[in-house]
Amino acid sequence: MASTAPREDIVMEDEEQRPPLARALLHRSATNNISQVAMVGSKACPIESLDYEIIENDLFDQNWRTRAKADQVRYVVLKWTFCFAIGILTGVVGFLINLAVENVASLKHSAVSTLMESSSYWTAFFVFAGTNLALLLFASAITASISPAAGGSGIPEVKAYLNGVDAPNIFSLKTLAVKVIGNIAAVSSSLHVGKAGPMVHTGACIAAIFGQGGSRKYGLTWRWLRYFKNDRDCRDLVTIGAGAGVTAAFRAPVGGVLFALESLCSWWRSALLWRSFFTTAVVAVVLRLFIDLCGTGSCGMFGKGGLVMYDVSTLFDDLMTYHLKDIPTVILIGVIGALLGALYNFLMKNVLRIYNIINERGRVHQLLLAAAVSILTSCCLFGLPWFAPCRPCPTAPGAPNGSCGSLNRFRQFHCPPDHYNDLASLFLNINDDAIRNLYTTGTNDVYHPGSMLAFFIASYIFGILSYGVVAPSGLFVPIILTGATYGRLVAMLLGNHSDLDHGLVAILGSASFLGGTLRMTVSVCVIILELTNNLLLLPLIMLVLLISKTVADSFNSSIYDLILQLKGLPHLDGHAEPYTRQLAVGDVVTGPLRSFNGVEKVGHVVHILRTTGHHAFPVIDEPPFATAPVLYGLVLRAHLLVLLKKREFLPAQERYPKEYSIEARFEAQDFDKRGSGKQDTIDDVELSVEEMEMYVDLHPFTNASPYTVVETMSLAKALILFREVGLRHLLVVPKACDRSPVVGILTRHDFMPEHILGLHPVLLGSRWKRLRWQKGAVTKYFRSLIVSLANTG
Repeated sequence: MASTAPREDIVMEDEEQRPPLARALLHRSATNNISQVAMVGSKACPIESLDYEIIENDLFDQNWRTRAKADQVRYVVLKWTFCFAIGILTGVVGFLINLAVENVASLKHSAVSTLMESSSYWTAFFVFAGTNLALLLFASAITASISPAAGGSGIPEVKAYLNGVDAPNIFSLKTLAVKVIGNIAAVSSSLHVGKAGPMVHTGACIAAIFGQGGSRKYGLTWRWLRYFKNDRDCRDLVTIGAGAGVTAAFRAPVGGVLFALESLCSWWRSALLWRSFFTTAVVAVVLRLFIDLCGTGSCGMFGKGGLVMYDVSTLFDDLMTYHLKDIPTVILIGVIGALLGALYNFLMKNVLRIYNIINERGRVHQLLLAAAVSILTSCCLFGLPWFAPCRPCPTAPGAPNGSCGSLNRFRQFHCPPDHYNDLASLFLNINDDAIRNLYTTGTNDVYHPGSMLAFFIASYIFGILSYGVVAPSGLFVPIILTGATYGRLVAMLLGNHSDLDHGLVAILGSASFLGGTLRMTVSVCVIILELTNNLLLLPLIMLVLLISKTVADSFNSSIYDLILQLKGLPHLDGHAEPYTRQLAVGDVVTGPLRSFNGVEKVGHVVHILRTTGHHAFPVIDEPPFATAPVLYGLVLRAHLLVLLKKREFLPAQERYPKEYSIEARFEAQDFDKRGSGKQDTIDDVELSVEEMEMYVDLHPFTNASPYTVVETMSLAKALILFREVGLRHLLVVPKACDRSPVVGILTRHDFMPEHILGLHPVLLGSRWKRLRWQKGAVTKYFRSLIVSLANTG
C-alpha cells in the first residue's frame, strides 16, 4: 500500500539493496512525462481515456440480478429507436447544410456575374472578395469564441474518440451548432474546403447527445435514458452517427458504413454493422424525400448540385468504356496520384505546424490568419481567369448552338456573348458543381490544357493552405476536386496515346489522389461508385486505389494520422511497432504507484485524491483481511468520489457487517458516468475532521476482476490486449510471489512511442523500424541513378 513519503523512501532503499534483476521494475522506471494535453479543434485541452471495461463488483451484480425482462427489451428497443432518430436528424441537418451552401454561394456568384456582364469589374471583385472575407471571418469568429472544438474537419477527433480518447466539449450542443453554421459560412466563402469531414463530426455530435443518458438541466431524467450512461454504448452511437454523417455528405449509405469501419473504428462487431446500416438507410431515405421536394422548385436555388452526387451513368454510356491496352495508363495514374498524395500530406503537415504557432497566439492572430487566406484565395480565384482564353459555348445534343447552360454551369466572366471562360467556370462555382463539370463525359474539348494546369496547381496549393484556419472545414471534397483536375490534365497530356474519355480519367484521378492522401481503399471505392452511379468503373477504381495506397504508404502516413500526431491525440494503432516485441511491460511501467487497503482511512483516501491525478487505484487486502498481501481489484476515482459524498463510513477498520444492504444505500445510477463537462472533483467534497478519521470499506465498489498481465509479457502483446479490449488501465503483476502483488499500472500514454523511446533511446537507432522511404535514402537512390545514367551515356 502506498502511504506517506518517508515510507516510500524506506521502500526505495530496500529496493536499491537488492540485485538489479530482483528489484521492482517500477522503481527502475522513470515517471511518464508524456503530455496529456492535445489540440482539440483549434484549442489545447486536457484529454483523458475512455473506459470500455465492464466493472464487476457487488453493486453491479445486484443491479443485473434485479433487472426484469422488460428492462432488457426496453434497452434493445431504445437502441434501435436512437438509431432511427440519429438517421432522421442527420439527414435533416445534411439537407439544411447543402441547401444553405447552395443558396448563399449561388446568390454571391449571381451578383458577381451580373456585375461582370455590366463591365463593373472592380465592383464585382470587391463584392466577391468582401463576401468571402465576411463569411470566413464569421465562421472563424464563432469557432474561436464559442466552441474551438468545432474547428477543422472533426474526423481526427472522432477517430481518436472511437480509439478511446476523450476530450472536453468535442460532442457538446455548442460544438454541434457552431459546426453546422460555421461550415456553411466557410464552404460558401469560396475557401477550398468541403462539407464531408464536418458532416461526420456533426453526425457524431448528434449521436453523442443521445448517448448522454438524459439531462438534469433540461429535465430529461427518465430512468430508461440512463441505460446509455456508459462509454461502451456511447461509443457505438458515435460510430453510427459518424457513418450517418458520411451518408449525408455523399448520399452513399453503404460507403458511410464502410468509411466508419475502415477509417474511424477501433472496435467492430456484427450487431453494430446492422444498426449502422439501418441508420444510413434512414439518412438516404430522408435525403431522397427532401430532394424530391426541392424538385418542385420550392427550395430556391437548391437543385441537383446541392448534394455531392455526380451521376455519369446516363450520359454518353458508350464513352464509359475501356480496354486492356488502357491498363498502363491506369497504373500511371495510380502511381502519380500516390506521389502527389504523399507530397500533399508532407506539405500539409508542415503548414499546419506553422498555423498552430500562429493560432496559439490568440483569437486576433487566428482571425488575421483567416483573413489573409481569404484575401489570397479571392485574389487568385478572381484574377487567374483573366489569363484564360474565351471559348465558344459547347453544343449539347438536342440543344441550340452556343448554349452554355446546355451541358453544365459555365461562366461567361469577361468573355463576349455565347462564349465562356473555362477557368472561371471552375473557380467561380461551388466545389460540387466544379467536380460535376470535370466528371462529365463527352467534354474532352471543353477545357484548355493551360486552364487545367492552372486550376490543378491552385487547387493543390489552396487545399493545403485553407485547412488550418480556425473554421469548420473538410478535406475530402477538395481532394476529390484536385484529383479530378489532375486526372483531366493527365488525359490531355496523353492525347492520342489513350482512348479513355477525359471524364472517366478524372474519376480515376480522384480515386488515386484519395488513395494517396487518405490511404483508404474499400470505403473510398464504394463511395465513388455511389457518387458516380456507374458500376463499370469498379475494376479500374480498385486497381488505382490499391496502387496509390501501396506506393504512398512507403513515404508517410495518411493525412488523418498525421493530423492526429500534430494534435497530440494518443491514438493507438492496430499493429504493434516491431521494437515493442523487444520490451517487456515492466520496462515501461511508471511510478509512483498509489494503492489502497480494502478498508481504508477516509483521510488517506482524500489525501491521495488531492495529491494525484490518477483515475484508478489498486485495492490490496493485507492482514487481518488476508493472510498475505493480495490484489483484490481496482477502484475508480469517480467511484471513490461518490463514496465520499455519500459518507457511508465506519468508525473502525473493519468491513461492512453482513446485514449491510448496498442496494438500500446506493443505486447503480449513482455511479453512472456524468455528462459532457460535468465531472465531479475532490474539491466538491467537504468532510469534517471526525469524518476524516473514519474508515470506508472499498470491497463492494471495487472491480474484483480487472485485466492483469505479468511483468514479463512483451509490450507488443500487452498493447494488442489493451487496444482490442478497450481498456483504460492494465494492472501489471509480478512474476515472483515474494513481492508486492502489484508492480504498476499501464495506461494509454505508456504505449506511446514518445514515452517508450524516451525511456529507451537506443531503440531510435534500431533497425527494427517500419518499412518506409526516408529522405536520405531517396536522395541517395536518385543520386546513384543519375550517376549510372551518366556513365551509361
